[in-house]
Parts: sequence; structure tokens; C-alpha cells
Amino acid sequence: MNESSRSLENQAAASLDAPMRRTKVPSSHFARMEQAIRLLVNRSLDQPALSEVAEELGMSDFHFHRLFLEFVGLTPKEFLQFITLTNAKTLLRESNSLLTTAVSVGLSGPSRLHDLFLTVEHTTPGEFKDSSSLQIHWALVDTVLGSALLATTPRGICRFSFVPDAKHALTELRNNWPEATLVHDLNAVAEIRNEIDARLKGEAPKRRLGLLLKGTPLRLQVWRALIEIPSGCLIPYQFLAEKIGNPLAVRATASAVAVNPVAALIPCHRVIRATGDFGRYQWGTERKLAMLAREHAFGSQSKPHVEAGLRR
Repeated sequence: MNESSRSLENQAAASLDAPMRRTKVPSSHFARMEQAIRLLVNRSLDQPALSEVAEELGMSDFHFHRLFLEFVGLTPKEFLQFITLTNAKTLLRESNSLLTTAVSVGLSGPSRLHDLFLTVEHTTPGEFKDSSSLQIHWALVDTVLGSALLATTPRGICRFSFVPDAKHALTELRNNWPEATLVHDLNAVAEIRNEIDARLKGEAPKRRLGLLLKGTPLRLQVWRALIEIPSGCLIPYQFLAEKIGNPLAVRATASAVAVNPVAALIPCHRVIRATGDFGRYQWGTERKLAMLAREHAFGSQSKPHVEAGLRR
């Protein structure tokens, strides 16, 4: 790394610290809600009372109930019912049926979901390597599901990742766009942040969101296929590999899911193992369960609604 690049990294890291110190509600509470989700999942067979979980978290019943509803979109009791009554295998069987039905009525054709806008842009290998003319505005933003690193360009969002380790997320952004100019600017990403957070809360989309992605042809195929999975559906990796026309590439498909750079809008949380296990999630299994519970609560209101420009 040359001196100018190192200087930029130092400036970016320093500017990252400030928004982290300012972040309060709701992100400051998400870790406790993650703990609550773990408790409810691990003790689902015991059907613990609200007061038991609240006491273990060191919170009042009222405060715990309010915060859990805010983050997850369900009350603790409803979430427990979601985990207990809707087990992963049942979800998997139903989701295959739902997805197959959706595809059969035109999801994969010209009459795809009316609010799904997808534009595929092909670029040369030279453009893949050289992003020196690209300016990326980024900031650490607050969302209902915790702090996230949001990075945008004039052509769309290039990264949205929840940040248990913010500096690591920034390093990944830099590594993926090594020649781009990074500009820390909370105001520049504010409108997009508001739109994403509204969707996470179950509100209907109010504007288009563009995506600017960079990856191998297979990864781009997988990310595009993920966008077409209806809200509330779960599919196994094998089904996703078949959906992109490469049924033998299950491992490569899983790898593409694991490195998805845009949380929620590219809904990798809707992919689970064939055994019915929810599997790992790069931003935490508890957050994945919270996102799925929200979709369960909000029904079809959180349909995908993005316009994606894909870069090779």
C-alpha cells in the first residue's frame, strides 16, 4: 500500500470512530436483543415466560417487550411461536412450493414482481480492475437491526453490511474497490439509509434503489437470483444453484451467498441448508432470524424493490 492509500485508510478509520461514538438508539440495544433471540431459540422447548427472559437480560418486562417488538417486529411470545410452530423443515417444504408457484406465474419472466426493477450492466475486464474514477460515499448508519456500513455511488449502493466490526467492513469495502475514492459523508447517504430502514420496518418502498455490484459471473448470477426470491420464502442452496442453471455448483453458490456485499436488499438470509437448518449468516444468525421473523410479521410488504447495475 502506498503512502497516499495508507493516509486515506487512516482518515477513513478516524472518521469511522466518530459515528460509532454517536450511535445510540436503536443500535446500542441490538446486542441485547441478539441475546434475547438466542435465549428464546435455545429454550423454545421450555416455552419461557416473558418475565424469565427479561430477568435474565436485566430488564423490566415492559422495556424488554417494547425493545423486542421494535427490533424483531414480533412480540417475544409471537417470536417464540414462530420458532416453535414454524420449524425449518416445514418452512423449507412450504417455501419450495411458494417459490415454484411464483416462478410458474411469471416471476422469472417479463411479468416479474411489478415493483422489481433489474438492470444488468456488462463491463470489460479492464473496468473491473480500474475503478479510479469512481467516488464512493460511505457512513456508519443506524438501522432498526443495528449499525451498518452503507456505501453508495452515483450508480447505486455498492455495500450495505451490518457491522459488529466496523473497521473490518471498511477494509472489505476498500479491498473490493481498491482504486476508488472513499468519502465519509453521512448526509450523502441519508436518504438511502432512510429508505432501507423503512423497508426493514415493513414499510412499502417509496423509491427505487440501485445496486452496483462487482464479482465473478457466477456470483453476479447468484446475487441476481437472490433478489428474485419472494419475501417470506426460504430456499436451500441446491435450489438456488438450480435456479441459476448450474445444479452442480452448490458449493460455489453457497460461497457467493456468504460474501454477499448488500444485506437485506440482496436477501441471502432467505437461503438455508437442505436439512432445514438455518445455517450461518455473515451478520449473525440472530439477525437472520430477526429478519425472517419480520418478513413473517409484515407479510408481502417487504417485496424486493431494487434496480441493480452489475459489474464484472
